[in-house]
Amino acid sequence: MESRVWHPYTQMGDWSKFDSITRGKGMWLYDSRGRRLLDGVASMWCNVWGHSREELVRSMVSQTRRLQHSSLFNLTNDKAEELARMLVRMAPNMYRVFYSDDGSTAMEVSVKMALQYWHNKDEKRKTRIATLENGYHGDTVGAMSLGYVPAFFSSYKPLLFPAFRTPAPDRYRLPPGFTFERFQDHCLDKIEGVLSKHENIAAFVMESGAQVAGGVTIFPDGFQKKVGKICRDHGALFILDEIATGLGRLGSMVEYKTQGCVPDIVSFGKMLTAGYLPLAATLATKEIYESFLGQYKDMKHFFHGHTFTGNPLACATAIANLRLYKRHNLISRVEKSSAYLQKRAAEITRLEIVGDVRHKGMLMGIELVSDAVKKTPISPDKKVYQKVFKEAKKHGIYLRTLGHIVMLVPPLAMPEEDLEFLVDGTISTIRNVSKKI
Repeated sequence: MESRVWHPYTQMGDWSKFDSITRGKGMWLYDSRGRRLLDGVASMWCNVWGHSREELVRSMVSQTRRLQHSSLFNLTNDKAEELARMLVRMAPNMYRVFYSDDGSTAMEVSVKMALQYWHNKDEKRKTRIATLENGYHGDTVGAMSLGYVPAFFSSYKPLLFPAFRTPAPDRYRLPPGFTFERFQDHCLDKIEGVLSKHENIAAFVMESGAQVAGGVTIFPDGFQKKVGKICRDHGALFILDEIATGLGRLGSMVEYKTQGCVPDIVSFGKMLTAGYLPLAATLATKEIYESFLGQYKDMKHFFHGHTFTGNPLACATAIANLRLYKRHNLISRVEKSSAYLQKRAAEITRLEIVGDVRHKGMLMGIELVSDAVKKTPISPDKKVYQKVFKEAKKHGIYLRTLGHIVMLVPPLAMPEEDLEFLVDGTISTIRNVSKKI
């Protein structure tokens, strides 16, 4: 039967068919012919415990029998309330939780919240946003405006609002004449310069700990903390995106806590429900929240909402997931898995077409190059994304690239024997792909 599905971030002309996944068990996905693939990208970076985890399935079934959905417009539900309390306890200095459906919408919430905060305080000139170059915050219009990746979004540029952009500290591609330490200072100087020159900047927005979809750039220790201080010094809000980097992905439950900084607004998503249902949350400080209080006629309340905001089924799943984190001391397990990946990184680096390996926690980016000395990315016309996917299947693993960068983003709880299988298969995949390009 002919498919009518249009797949995301996929050149449909390159594919005549797609494998149909019919079930998942543990770390493995099974297709319609019974073949299995190890889930090396955590089903788009969101899976925590593997598939069909019994405690999560039970929480979903139980909640489905009680209440499937009820609006948060003038009502509440017990699961949304309980989860909000858990998130506020988890995230230092946060006070209230606003729910949305996914990472993109959570970042839309963040920016609207920041702009209306200043409007409510009669600082109506503060309407601009500053952010890092090559960040990524989602695919909706506001999120694209924040995280403008030219290769992804140039077609939509007429729709996007302008933002001030400053360089990110990329260790692999340093400007001529810079050491990495000097380049960090240069990046911070640029942020300082923009915020000091433009008093109309409402907020500075960045991913917390690392840029993920923009190429897996791991921020150096202390960089994010210094950015937060610059924001405070110049009266701009500090907004962090922990959609892909929080909840253990980089090795910390709350990455900004490890980075030693406190944002005004932060968003979590992806792994919030362990990858079982769509849910995201934007958290704000008490100062931000209280700026929205007043009489109805003041029109200070937050003008934002989604049909499924605070969906009780998704919230119940998130609650069960966060309890599992604590019960199984997951962050400690992530530290051990991260050490294993780090140990194997040198082996991957020695492969012929590998230019750089960037790793933190359960995130690894393997950059494939055609010229290691010049650090030239493999050209898109080589279709490396397709070659890697097809070759990886031969080794029983599911991999997806970001252009010329192979991503390893396994479920957080993946046991070491499966990690070994994943890394071994990735090495064999890259070695064999290098013979075909």
